[in-house]
Amino acid sequence: MTGASGPPAPTEHRPALEVVEYTDPLCPWAWGSEPVFRRLRAALPQQARWRRVFAILFDEDDDPPPDPAAETAWYARYVEDITGHTGAPRAARLSRVAAGSWPAALVARAAEAQGPEVAERVLRRLRESVFVRGEPADRVDLALAWTHGVPGLDPARLAADAASAGVLASVRADHAEARRPVPEVFDPPGGSPHPGAAKETPDGAHRYALPTLVVRRGDRRRAVPGRRPFEAYAAAVEDLAPGAVTDPGPLTPAAALERHRSLTGPELAALTDGSGPPSEAVRVDTGNGPLWLHPDEAAVHPALAPPPAARL
Repeated sequence: MTGASGPPAPTEHRPALEVVEYTDPLCPWAWGSEPVFRRLRAALPQQARWRRVFAILFDEDDDPPPDPAAETAWYARYVEDITGHTGAPRAARLSRVAAGSWPAALVARAAEAQGPEVAERVLRRLRESVFVRGEPADRVDLALAWTHGVPGLDPARLAADAASAGVLASVRADHAEARRPVPEVFDPPGGSPHPGAAKETPDGAHRYALPTLVVRRGDRRRAVPGRRPFEAYAAAVEDLAPGAVTDPGPLTPAAALERHRSLTGPELAALTDGSGPPSEAVRVDTGNGPLWLHPDEAAVHPALAPPPAARL
C-alpha cells in the first residue's frame, strides 16, 4: 500500500565534501596546473567547498641571493623547464626572483571577502604578474596594482582588507597549516615530472609541495600531490563521494573566454572543444605562446599597460 501518512523518512546526513588546494600565487607548478583545476572545479557539485591555503613559497626567512642577477637567470631557466612540461606561458623576460609571497597571498586572501568570482580573477592576475609580464607582485602596492579593473572589485576595500590584522592572521594560519603535511605526501607515487613529495623547510620541518590537493569528507581524506592528470583528482573525489564528479564537457571557446576572461593555450585545450581561440580574443604574446584575453579584460589588464610600478 502506498501513500501512508506520517512524517517523512529522515534523510541521511552526509559530511560535506571539501577540496583543499595548497598553492601560492607565484608558484610555476601551480600556474601550470590551472587548466586541470579549472576543469575539476567545474565538475564538482555546487555544495562542495574548494578552499585555498596559501603556503608561502617565497618566505620571509629565505636568505637573499648573493648574486640577484645570477639567481634570476637560474630561476628563469627553472621556470622554462617547468613550462616545458606544463605548456603554460612564461614571461619572455623575468625581471627578478620574487622577494616574497606574503604580499600576493595577503591580497589574494583579502579578495575572497568580495566573492568567489572576484577572488578567482584577483588570484589569476597575481599569477599573471610573474608568468606573463615577468614582474612578480612581491610588494603589496604591486599586488594591488595588478588587480586594476577586475570586474566587481572594490579597490579601496581590497587595500584595507589586505592591510588588516584579520587577513594577516588568516595567511599566517595558512602558512602553519601548509607545514603540517599529511603522511601520504612524504612518499607519493611517481609517474609525474613533479610527484609532489613534501618539501623540507629551512628549519628542518616540512611543507606541502605546490600544488597539492587534499580531498576531505568527514574523517576520511585523499591526498593528490604534485602535477597530476584530471583523472587522478577526479578519482580521489569519487573515492570519498561516489558520483560527485560530473564533468560538464567542453565549452565553446567563446563561452570559456566569457567565463574565465583569461585563457592559456593548455586551458583552451582542456576546457573547450578544440576549435581554437575565439575571434574576439586579444592575444598577448609571452616567451612560449600566447595568452588570450577577453576584450573587456584586455582593456584594463596590466600586462598590456606600463609596468605597475610606473603607474603608482
